[in-house]
Amino acid sequence: MPGAPSLRIRAATETDAAALLAIYAPYVAHTAVSFETQVPDIDEFTGRVRRYAAQWAWLVAEHDERIVGYAYGSPHRGRAAYRWSTETSAYVDASVQRQGVGKALYLALFEVLAARGYCQAFAGMTLPNDASVALHRSVGFEPIGVFRAIGYKFGAWHDVAWAQRRLRDGPPPA
Repeated sequence: MPGAPSLRIRAATETDAAALLAIYAPYVAHTAVSFETQVPDIDEFTGRVRRYAAQWAWLVAEHDERIVGYAYGSPHRGRAAYRWSTETSAYVDASVQRQGVGKALYLALFEVLAARGYCQAFAGMTLPNDASVALHRSVGFEPIGVFRAIGYKFGAWHDVAWAQRRLRDGPPPA
């Protein structure tokens, strides 16, 4: 599938929310990859798509006209000095994992975020997660640290590794 003409990356719309939530829900319900403990309802998730797509970016990957993954930028921190930094996330349907979908999404996302003026991207990965660490390394993220025992889910503490990738040298001129 990687590089195949049938893999199409495009901007997400609110009408994609149900398909995106279907990809995300198993990560919430069955893994510590997401630290959410309850699957969000469709209204909450649609609101996320609307907010993040408007200010950062939210992209979807389609294969044979079916959404198989997504990636988005979101706020890194709330204070004004952080406005040129973004946190990024990518989720891929289990049926197409390790086929280049996450990498294609991230590379497209970085272009959009850089064009919007964002300078640094950050990503957190619950450990252990060799596939996520490899994905982030393959698209240029560099490790910057580990928050030990930061999240408690499914009766256990989980570490989160953080990585950073430069998107552009500086913000656009004022």
